[in-house]
Amino acid sequence: MNETISLFGLATTTPLELVSFALSVLTVWLNIRQNHWAWLFAIVSSATYGVVFFGVKLYGDMALQVVFATVSLWGWYQWLHGNHGQQLGVSTLDGRGRMLSGVAWLVGFGILAWFLRRFTDTDVPNADAFLTAGSLVGQALLSRKKIENWYVWIIVDVLYVALYIHKGLLPTAILYGMFVAMAIAGLLAWQGSSEEPEEAVVWK
Repeated sequence: MNETISLFGLATTTPLELVSFALSVLTVWLNIRQNHWAWLFAIVSSATYGVVFFGVKLYGDMALQVVFATVSLWGWYQWLHGNHGQQLGVSTLDGRGRMLSGVAWLVGFGILAWFLRRFTDTDVPNADAFLTAGSLVGQALLSRKKIENWYVWIIVDVLYVALYIHKGLLPTAILYGMFVAMAIAGLLAWQGSSEEPEEAVVWK
């Protein structure tokens, strides 16, 4: 499924990228609706996008998909049983949780940027590392149904649009443009159902 095809004469893509596109849209739509089946589609789309990113030397993003697939299993359990055996509700981070999330993003960026520069042939180590680290923070927040996950995804997705255009992945750039709009919709949808802030860190 990696043979190149023309997309309306405007760009080239592969069937695998298009399948990944559709699965990712479905995943976010189900996340907005707080439907736990989103995690199943997240696992499948992570696997297919991992192959796509490997093909264009976005190794940080490729590794991120492996992490996403693993974390999705934890997130699925959290949504169903994370509130003392009951379904998890939407909540917000306190000041300490926000600070820890920001520190985790910066530390992850530093470690990943060093690794990508030293051990891979990627031409965008800093961008790849920054967005990979941010995506990990966003995924952790999403797994615990923290409303702040949508703010992280808005920032990350806007920057991913530029990165994927640079790498010639036009369908994926369009997808992440859609993700920006869907993240805003998710933020608005979740705001009405949020609970009191929790003092726990994002990965409690």
